[in-house]
Amino acid sequence: MSESPSRVGLNVAPAIQDFYPDDVAHCYGCGKLNGDGHQIKTRLDGDHTVTDYTPESYHTAVPGIAYGGLIASIIDCHSTGSAAIFAMRAAGRRLGDEVSPRFVTAHLGVDYLAPTPLGPMHLVGAEVETKGRKVIVDTELSVGGKVTAKGHAVLIEMPEGLRGFTS
Repeated sequence: MSESPSRVGLNVAPAIQDFYPDDVAHCYGCGKLNGDGHQIKTRLDGDHTVTDYTPESYHTAVPGIAYGGLIASIIDCHSTGSAAIFAMRAAGRRLGDEVSPRFVTAHLGVDYLAPTPLGPMHLVGAEVETKGRKVIVDTELSVGGKVTAKGHAVLIEMPEGLRGFTS
């Protein structure tokens, strides 16, 4: 899964995060309404999903290396966006025809395979299973063509009770 099938036109394809309902679009990693967040964008590319993200210099663990929390965060948000894309596709729905479903993480496992350079990151997600409200996604994160981390996530469509939740 190391590389997406095609990166042509990647910047013009719509991102699932652009179709999140406003009441659940505040996530630090992927919320379009969180100006302080990462603002990642996940797109369908063939049978896979892709996200490109360039970290800031302050996302450092040691000079030149991204810290692990950033890697987990980016994989997590890429996975929730991928789950929404895969669920819509499984239901025969097209991105942009309606607001997208919103997924939350039930389980996230990250394997750190090598130090991740502090440079442009490319994530590729693969659908493992879509069943009802549950989607399982595997993700590879690479920098400069080298896979440095892999994620395995179990995502659940957000229950209505969480939408608009305030403490």
